[in-house]
Amino acid sequence: MKGAVMVEGVLAGSVLGLGLFLLLRALFPARPGLVARLLAIEAVREDADAPRIQLVLPDEEVSAFRRGLGVRLARLYHARGWEVRSVKADLALVGRSFEGYLATKALLASAGLLAFPVLLGWLALMGWGASLTIPFWSAVLMSLVFFFLPDVQIRRDATARRRDFRHVVGAFLDLVSMNLAGGRGVPEALMMAVSVSGDQPNWAMSRIREALSGARIVGITPWAALGQLGEEINVDELRDLSAALGLVADDGAKVRASLTARAATLRRRELAEIEGRAGERSQSMLVAQLLLCAGFVIFLSFPAAMKMLGS
Repeated sequence: MKGAVMVEGVLAGSVLGLGLFLLLRALFPARPGLVARLLAIEAVREDADAPRIQLVLPDEEVSAFRRGLGVRLARLYHARGWEVRSVKADLALVGRSFEGYLATKALLASAGLLAFPVLLGWLALMGWGASLTIPFWSAVLMSLVFFFLPDVQIRRDATARRRDFRHVVGAFLDLVSMNLAGGRGVPEALMMAVSVSGDQPNWAMSRIREALSGARIVGITPWAALGQLGEEINVDELRDLSAALGLVADDGAKVRASLTARAATLRRRELAEIEGRAGERSQSMLVAQLLLCAGFVIFLSFPAAMKMLGS
């Protein structure tokens, strides 16, 4: 009885607090904080120093309701100065919009709360009492799980895509180095490197090609566009490549040697990661085999042990 009274008090307090919060937000709209203003000033300075382009466009379709909800939540994030740059980089890499991501989190969390009336009705039908404690906390737990579920999925997909992107960057460096050895300049070598991948190139090579094509339209250098792409999708290899090309862009021999060394380093790192993943899988298979052998031994020795205990 006390638990039901406590849950009812929590529910009543939650509804009252939510109503007061919405009333205060309607009467006193939130103003941009100091962090948001400083970020806006910094963005204006960056735009004045070098033009930026949106290199990665989301390819998902979002309904009007989700888009509106996501826009309002994104404004709230911006007003509070919450950058969440790692999340935005992962979203850009998997081709999803930040607004759609926020709307998905909010809708999933709301859907988790619907478990409360379902569990309450199920307990009432089963005749196990109408206590509010178990359904309430189960709904809260499910809402939290649903709220963080998109983060887990996006982080997993972005990790796999970022690993594939690094592999493509290594091949791209080799192609640029070969074009430089043929006597082309750095801009021409970069464009030729993304043009030799065929009519249907890899998705990562397509991103690099779009960045280099956008650099011509905006009027920035190709290596600056590669640096912006590296910042947008959080790939350190592209940022390092942009910095290196910006320093030695006029010396073809140094550029070629630097790119060859970077490509070799990327291949060694990728080989080490592959060997590490193979070792982890071998260890997991060994553990599974040991557990299987232990179960088999228990299965064989169980009749004899029961016979000895029974005698």
